[in-house]
Amino acid sequence: MTCDRLVCANCAAPVSEGRCPVCRASRERLQHQEGALGALTPAALLALLVVLVAVAVLARGFAG
Repeated sequence: MTCDRLVCANCAAPVSEGRCPVCRASRERLQHQEGALGALTPAALLALLVVLVAVAVLARGFAG
């Protein structure tokens, strides 16, 4: 999950702006929870999926 669309219950500002201590703490916690793939955008994940499918199709074509 990203903090792009989250709104802080304390100050009613977007969490990504980090206006208050609650926002900053939530943003920091979310950044630590993201894994290696957490920083990838949906477009990058889709491109990675397309590449993996293409490699699988090519590997199957060369094997058979």
